[in-house]
Amino acid sequence: MPDQPSYKRVLLKLSGEALLGRREYGLDNDVVTAIAADIGDVAAMGVEVCVVIGGGNIFRGVSAAAGGMDRAQADYMGMLATVMNALAVQNALEKKRVPTRVQSAIPMSSVCEPYIRRRAERHMEKGRVVIFAAGTGNPFFTTDTAAALRAAEMGCDALLKGTQVDGVYSADPRKNPNAERYDQLTYLDVLSRDLAVMDAAAISLARENGLPIIVFNIHAPGAFAQVMRGQGRFTRIIEQR
Repeated sequence: MPDQPSYKRVLLKLSGEALLGRREYGLDNDVVTAIAADIGDVAAMGVEVCVVIGGGNIFRGVSAAAGGMDRAQADYMGMLATVMNALAVQNALEKKRVPTRVQSAIPMSSVCEPYIRRRAERHMEKGRVVIFAAGTGNPFFTTDTAAALRAAEMGCDALLKGTQVDGVYSADPRKNPNAERYDQLTYLDVLSRDLAVMDAAAISLARENGLPIIVFNIHAPGAFAQVMRGQGRFTRIIEQR
């Protein structure tokens, strides 16, 4: 049936910038609420959902390192920013009556659970949305890589990356109106053409685990649920065309 979800268990990767809305810094509550509603709709379809959120709307470790800060220290600060975002999305989900758990790769038991793979799997089996915070818990790894790692660990059927545009383009379509849009790519296409989808480590990890990557516009209303039904506009990244 066309209205049935294409996947049983998925990981949604959100950048910190996705939570900005029209703000230059921090969180836009309306945007967070809209994204939470989309996640809740997908969970209501019976799909097991986990989420990884970046922290670039609050602190970007790479930029700080470029400015002279120690890279490892800057990355740890960026990981803490992802925890703040995770708690904000958890709050928005729970206001929608979607049961949610946050697990952090850096233990901070006062505010969330530590990352435990089997516990996370059990939460999802019970219908809870699990938000993974603090990246991999290690500096020098992006939240894209953390998303691919957690998706592989959780045995997800697909990794969905919610971005600001409706798929993968040859260049930023907001800056270059002539940029070519792709409906489907291979992992090697992304790596060889240096397409700015996810970093090379994340793409390689997805490829090694046969994990499809689906890129779509997280700000289009209902887009997450549409993509789960195989509808709407998105780019699929797989092993072979």
